[in-house]
Amino acid sequence: MTTNFEQYVLPTYGRQPVSFVEGKNAHLIDSEGKEYIDFAAGIAVCSVGHGNERLNKAICDQISKITHVSNLYHIEPQALAAKKIVELSGYTMKCFFGNSGAEANEGAIKIARKYGEVDGEAKRYKIITLEHSFHGRTITALKATGQESMHNYFGPFPDGFVYAKNIDEIESLLDEHTVAVMIELVQGEGGVQPLDRAKVQALATLLKSRNILLMVDEVQTGIYRTGEFLASNLYGIEPDVITLAKGLGGGVPIGVVMTNRLDIFAPGDHGSTFGGNYLSTAAANEVLDILEELKSSGALDETLIYFENALEQFAQKHPAIFLAHVGFGLMRGLRVCDAETLGKIINSAREAGIIVLKAGRNTLRFLPPLTITKADIDEGFERLKVAMKDL
Repeated sequence: MTTNFEQYVLPTYGRQPVSFVEGKNAHLIDSEGKEYIDFAAGIAVCSVGHGNERLNKAICDQISKITHVSNLYHIEPQALAAKKIVELSGYTMKCFFGNSGAEANEGAIKIARKYGEVDGEAKRYKIITLEHSFHGRTITALKATGQESMHNYFGPFPDGFVYAKNIDEIESLLDEHTVAVMIELVQGEGGVQPLDRAKVQALATLLKSRNILLMVDEVQTGIYRTGEFLASNLYGIEPDVITLAKGLGGGVPIGVVMTNRLDIFAPGDHGSTFGGNYLSTAAANEVLDILEELKSSGALDETLIYFENALEQFAQKHPAIFLAHVGFGLMRGLRVCDAETLGKIINSAREAGIIVLKAGRNTLRFLPPLTITKADIDEGFERLKVAMKDL
């Protein structure tokens, strides 16, 4: 275990009693030499696995030349990353680079608020989000999050956020001050809960007819996590604003807000000291290349199907514990009968050498690297079988 951790690090996480020191694709090794299969990927961050040789080389090559100069100058890898992201998305957009998903969502909120400033008309500022949503830990992103338990202690919060119980309620909440609706197409922290595709498409059409922005938080769903480059592609919609982070950097901090409002920001409207620097965008470019190749070859789709089938077979062996199978691609969840059982499964799994996560609605969450092999999927579920015997 790490020495002096509790003495010097603020206790903001309920950390598990393990410290990892090495990794290779979907394998991790802890400080005691124990080996694990990783079905969590750093909460969907390590999209190309641990210790990826191509990503490591790209990072090393870049930092041997230049790491950072600030956004006062042109950064060629940033421009290339923006080009790749826009082209892979299939939308006509421009990108702003930050350092995290929360920052990306803050940028999206600022885009919406500026879009609502129209001379001579009533200011539009309200943003509707969904209950059970999660949009980040900064003050404004936290207020955008539709979970009342997360609004303790840190007020007063910025005004202007409205929470819909579900997608069906959104239309009734629209008024002359509504400027945007922000949704996750699959609620990650909210229980790996997908929204209904037909309802999302109907919502997109409605908002467009009323000149209200549709903003999609793809911090977790983006960068092939659900099988397509964006979950928005999977849903067949064209949002006005999209946010990305997590899997884009493969472990290097990065966040992106992209929008079809190409001239919404002027110099001075927004900024980031570290955002989009040489290090983070060089990493993003290599991650995008690796995953685009994986998708184009058909290997990614094959892995998604294989994992889905393995997960379903595992769940079927425990019908009294696992009540439903939710999610898409390599963003999967099993609804567990109760919170106590969920906690026991996660702890027992760790002891058996398999890393899994929890999410809202008593959900056992699976977010393996997109580069995971079939052999590691098989081994991971064998270890989960062992873990279930200990319950």
